[in-house]
Amino acid sequence: MTTPETLSFAGDFAPATRDDWRKLVGAVLKGAPFERLVSRSHDGLTIEPLYEPAAAHAVAGRAPGAAWTLLQRVDHPDPAAANAQALDDLDNGAAGLVLVFAGSVSADGYGLQASSAALARVLDGVELDLIAIDLNLSPSSRHIIHDLAALVKNRGIAPGSLDLRFSINPIGGFAALGKSSRSWNAMAPAFATMVGALAGAGFRGPFAVADGRIIHNAGGSPAQELAFALASGVAYLRALEASGMALEAARDAVYFRLSADAEQFTTMAKFRAARKLWARVETACGLEPKPTMITAETAWRMMSRRDTYSNMLRTTIAVAAAGLGGADAITVLPYTAPLGLPDAFARRAARNTQLVLLEESNLARVADPAAGSGALEAITEQLCAAAWQTFQEIEKIGGAWAALEAGSIQEAVSAVRAERQKAFARGKDILTGANAFPNIHEAVPAVLDVAAQPSPDDEPAVAKALPRLRLAEPFEALRDASDEIFAKTGARPKIFLATLGTPADFTARAMFAKNFFETGGIEGVSGDEDASPISTAFKASGAALACLCSSDKVYESEAAAAAVALKAAGARHIYLAGRPGERETGLREAGVQSFIYDGCDLLSTLNAAYGILDGTDRGTAKTGGA
Repeated sequence: MTTPETLSFAGDFAPATRDDWRKLVGAVLKGAPFERLVSRSHDGLTIEPLYEPAAAHAVAGRAPGAAWTLLQRVDHPDPAAANAQALDDLDNGAAGLVLVFAGSVSADGYGLQASSAALARVLDGVELDLIAIDLNLSPSSRHIIHDLAALVKNRGIAPGSLDLRFSINPIGGFAALGKSSRSWNAMAPAFATMVGALAGAGFRGPFAVADGRIIHNAGGSPAQELAFALASGVAYLRALEASGMALEAARDAVYFRLSADAEQFTTMAKFRAARKLWARVETACGLEPKPTMITAETAWRMMSRRDTYSNMLRTTIAVAAAGLGGADAITVLPYTAPLGLPDAFARRAARNTQLVLLEESNLARVADPAAGSGALEAITEQLCAAAWQTFQEIEKIGGAWAALEAGSIQEAVSAVRAERQKAFARGKDILTGANAFPNIHEAVPAVLDVAAQPSPDDEPAVAKALPRLRLAEPFEALRDASDEIFAKTGARPKIFLATLGTPADFTARAMFAKNFFETGGIEGVSGDEDASPISTAFKASGAALACLCSSDKVYESEAAAAAVALKAAGARHIYLAGRPGERETGLREAGVQSFIYDGCDLLSTLNAAYGILDGTDRGTAKTGGA
């Protein structure tokens, strides 16, 4: 009788080797080069399809098994409403608050008033010594630091008992705004004086933040984000040491803030790399490395105003990645943040995203779960090398401030941003609900009825500001145009999906074409499959555009005649779903004007379609963006 103890399972098979796997892959590739499976990131990192296990060397970060701190944004302009937000969050699972002041990098037209009275009202009833507090400041609201210190003193709380991060970041403010009334040489002593005063008052810090979000928000790469944060941290170390602060104390005065996005493995590797890079700086300074504090905020650039519920999925992945990568504290942007000021439900969803991952999924239980993963170890090491090289280039210019003044950081980020936007426009990089799988009949979630008020700033720019963008914005503009047409006419712009042959022939490409055009708000409509001729079905659809959809085999015999019929029926522009190949000349002669396929320029094709519909020149539809 066979017992569980005698079952062998894997032992009955010969050990699998990488060569065995390559042979199987080679059979699937059918002669195509293996390099087709190797991809490259925007940093030039090589991503292999398969990795072997690596030696496990855990990166020191949070205490083993310790949960990261769940932080919630407080950003309502009305102090009483902001106080209600804060108390509700703390009563329902948040362990800390991020006080977002108007004009800060992530305020988005909202944010707290920067006055002592407003601050006191916002924190009314909040037990400051029981929670973590992180500030998001702007240059114009930096004075609130003194008001907060005074509030702590007035309440009789020992400053050293607080988990309070003041987030002083003049370099980040300069990068985001391109404005500063003083040079870094003039500002550094004032920065050091502010930090020294807080330390002298008994606060334990950290006080200054090296914020990589500014690079991420502008479309930069992970290595660029790490390099900028590293260069900012080093600049703050130098300024504090120059003021007379001991290097050990200066090191403890600085912490990091990074963006976490839905690129799960890259995000995990980025947070691990940040610790390794800072440890290298500490070693170069003659210090014994110790785990630095790293906080995370889910990425703004991956958020979409369309199909906003998909933002929940992306932020969930981002939280998991940052937590597994060792973040000490995480803030989730509510899923409706691109629409306006999030309401209580959106804030609850943001809070519960973290609670579920912490309390039910127990993601914080294992210290550095990426250790020993061949893929994650390799990506981490490549990121470290790329970021260190970029950091050295910044240092050669004179540091982060000088590199911003020279425009070199902005230029490098702009180049990566252009590559990223191109990949997004062509559908190579996917954002569900924006450039793929749209829902043009979605119901828009509610937000609070509070108007955004961009903070006025008349100070002249002395450097090019790094933008804060969302990748979905170009597609959202097209959807907005569709909404305007719908509001005026009661119908959206339409494209007739001219299906040829049987459902087995046309279904795949008809679905592709429908998804393709609806990402821009142009509704794909199909006629009666039995309607004859096709010109009759086109006229009945009310569409001005048409797209032929079928298999290559059916195109050979039916596409040209169908194009002639559609043209005669009044189609303003005729597309064909699929690559034309050798048939292109004949198809164009028959009336096909553009070809859509996976990898063509989706965005320019959609812009051109609107130009055809409204008689303007929005782009070229001749090649379908090929």
